[in-house]
Amino acid sequence: MWAAVLGIVAVVVLAYEVIPMFMGPSTQASSAEVAAPVAEHAPSRPGTKNGKKPRVENLDPTLRLDLLAASEQTQYEGTGRNIFVSQAEEVVIPKPLRSGGIGPGSNGEDPKAVPQIYVPPANQPAPPIPLKFYGFATSTGAAKKIFLKSGEDVFVAGEGEIVDRRYKVIHITPTSVSIQDMVYSGPPQNIPLTQG
Repeated sequence: MWAAVLGIVAVVVLAYEVIPMFMGPSTQASSAEVAAPVAEHAPSRPGTKNGKKPRVENLDPTLRLDLLAASEQTQYEGTGRNIFVSQAEEVVIPKPLRSGGIGPGSNGEDPKAVPQIYVPPANQPAPPIPLKFYGFATSTGAAKKIFLKSGEDVFVAGEGEIVDRRYKVIHITPTSVSIQDMVYSGPPQNIPLTQG
């Protein structure tokens, strides 16, 4: 019996909630209710805190030909660059020297001007390899392996192996090891055997 009463109440509540969604508003909004949202969103006056000019919203749907004609007369006043065309910077091409002589004045230049000679940039030497060679890790019958230390890190490597993702062990001798820096091109560097 309680279940039947609760079921009827549930149907009534569901009908009360669902039916207005399908039927729409039953009463017309009063003019005061319609005017209230417009007043809330009205633009601020010039004397208000933000000081912006009031924006007049014109809801008149007629076409204003005078405003359309005024907007058509607007001229683009840019820098003169066409934004739709890719433009590269101007490349200055040096003038070739005339044949017929060597030295200042032979190519039509000022004879007192000092000729500028191109000097290629000097190759910077590779920085010293920060590894220390301090022992062997070879057992009898196995390939030569050495201990290399960089800061607190210790590496065990053989010939042809890469250490610290950068240095390649080229050759191992009893007193030194030859290591190539893979980042900087240049000759391998010899690192002598040191104590501890």
